[in-house]
Amino acid sequence: MSVKFEITNMDMKLGKTLKLKGKIADDIDGFAINLGQGADELALHFNPRFNESTIVCNSREGGNWGREQRDSHMCFSQGSEVKLSVTFQTDEFKVTLPDGYELTFPNRVGHSHLSYLYVRGLHISSFKVD
Repeated sequence: MSVKFEITNMDMKLGKTLKLKGKIADDIDGFAINLGQGADELALHFNPRFNESTIVCNSREGGNWGREQRDSHMCFSQGSEVKLSVTFQTDEFKVTLPDGYELTFPNRVGHSHLSYLYVRGLHISSFKVD
């Protein structure tokens, strides 16, 4: 079963932090968190992949994917509870993982406002933008 969560009218400005809490689905190869202006305009695609033991980050402009950034710090597992935060800064996104590890990804598309949030593979129990 595919688990999806989508918001199309979010109001996330520079300097704000998105905090997510949830449970990773039991039967999936990974999950994804997308932030941007829409499905084809993503400032951040955050995608832990269990089958590759890696976290892939990317951006998408005009429907075209950019160059993948990979990080081998895998602290996620199927069925586990997770808490993570994404801080939206002028030049980068700072993702703080459940174990405190920080991963950064450049704000390649230069957005100063994000209105779109899409999460796949994660049962969201709470989220907020601070």
